[in-house]
Amino acid sequence: MALHLGVLIVYSLGLVAFGLIVSRRGQGRGSFFVANRSFGSGMVFSTFLAANIGAGSVIAASELGYEVGLSAWWYVGSAGIGQIIFAFVVAPRIWRAGKEHGLYTAGDYLELRYGNAVRATVVSILWLGTLAILAAQLIAMSQILEWVLGMPRWVGATLGAGIMVIYFTAGGLWTTAWVNLVQLTVLVVGFLVAIPIAVLNAGGIEAVLVAAPSDPEFMSPVAFGGIIMFVILMPSFVVSPGLVQMGYAARDARSLRKGVALQALALLAFAFVPMSVGIIAHSFDPNLTNGAYAVPTMLTLGLPPLLGALALAAVFSAEVSSADTVLFMLSTSLSQDIYKRYVAPEATDQEVLRVARLAAVLGGLGGLILTLRFDSVLDTITIFYAIMSVSLFVPLLAGLYTQRPGVPEAIAAIGAGVTTLVAVSLAGEAEMVSANVARSATGIGILASALMFGLVLVIRRPRLGAPDIPPSSS
Repeated sequence: MALHLGVLIVYSLGLVAFGLIVSRRGQGRGSFFVANRSFGSGMVFSTFLAANIGAGSVIAASELGYEVGLSAWWYVGSAGIGQIIFAFVVAPRIWRAGKEHGLYTAGDYLELRYGNAVRATVVSILWLGTLAILAAQLIAMSQILEWVLGMPRWVGATLGAGIMVIYFTAGGLWTTAWVNLVQLTVLVVGFLVAIPIAVLNAGGIEAVLVAAPSDPEFMSPVAFGGIIMFVILMPSFVVSPGLVQMGYAARDARSLRKGVALQALALLAFAFVPMSVGIIAHSFDPNLTNGAYAVPTMLTLGLPPLLGALALAAVFSAEVSSADTVLFMLSTSLSQDIYKRYVAPEATDQEVLRVARLAAVLGGLGGLILTLRFDSVLDTITIFYAIMSVSLFVPLLAGLYTQRPGVPEAIAAIGAGVTTLVAVSLAGEAEMVSANVARSATGIGILASALMFGLVLVIRRPRLGAPDIPPSSS
């Protein structure tokens, strides 16, 4: 186990050093927030893919793979489908709006399209929800050290938080993109090597299938649990504020569309990896009390020690790459959407950057505190995705394709979506509705949001008058 700890420490120090070196090339507000709008399709591909492969795509999806089998593909597969929609429906239009109007965040776009009230409402809701997903990344990091060394959760979470805060505050999106390129390479190579060896050590594919649970639904790719994951997760990958802001970093609409579409295809392929890890883990321990330990189980019991340590570093890499994206959302939203917009409109770029860096530190501490409140990566991430989907999906998409709706429609849609989500979730906890209905709370919330949006639009019959959003042609 000392070997595993040593590899993780060396790897972590290497990430910090590399991030600090890269940060020297990216200075200023434009670099910190949108990497000077310089990313070609290759950097878009790697940055988006690294952001989308994190605690959810590795730990939580493997947990589902261990518990429900083949239908766990839908966890990451839903993200890939959502990103295909983002690439062709959202990305080109919102990039052109960002380029023409000098936008930095999703909040900037919401104010451009709907006004100040909508921006303030969404930012307030999402800032709190984003802390939950940051906590999920830190929980995933801590579970690695908890499994390998028996360390308390706060130790692993603190290590992960410290790494990402140091290099992110140094250079923002510019540094994050280059560090994530390294992390993505380590992760992909790690799993490409680890899975075949683990299957071989388990006795081959037939032995893995024999060790899997005998429940017929375990080997069904369309089991109901997987479809529920699609309803919960797919919409959030169409309208994620962090991904919208990363899109602004592209140098042109074509590069953004191409890079995002290619990484979406990569996500669809990667979806088989955590699903397989969860199934393979049954060969080494069929009685895990917590499916979240499926990844470290396979990597420590199914691989030689040195290779297992390197593979764990790859998983740790995935968590850090996804966590710094969340930190990016937190810090830029607080500094640009709240401080610059409401507290100090005349603030200089340097003052905004100082606030962004302070917000990153505070966000890291907030996420660290929440790791003591939540136990499950899967549950914690689901909270964030649900809130983001019901509050953003309808207003953002509708705003891109029609100029008639305004503040009343957007506020009504957000209110209906969030209220319905909370009501259905609480009813499920009180067993006032069936478990399947409760798990569908996100989809029901989006439907309620769309219905209220349309109802207010019909009642008001507004004239054209919203800010023009550039067309999506290349």
